[in-house]
Amino acid sequence: MPTEDIVYSEKYTDSVYEYRHVILPPDISALLPKDRLLTEEEWRGAGVQQSLGWVHYLIHKPEPHILLFRRPRSDINATAPRHY
Repeated sequence: MPTEDIVYSEKYTDSVYEYRHVILPPDISALLPKDRLLTEEEWRGAGVQQSLGWVHYLIHKPEPHILLFRRPRSDINATAPRHY
């Protein structure tokens, strides 16, 4: 699988999470389930490379080849209350 064709967005944030999206090429996307969120083992097995803590959290049905990830922001005081 040509993992060099995987496109990674810049990171963006809200008050709680850091986000990024990953665009898979058609040949990789075709091998993955479209009806559920992927486990870390599945998306890493497809060639997606990112640091620890990222979770595939949302499926955008019109564009299932775009994986949406998030993780808690690391720049927020860990003792501050979080509102989910």
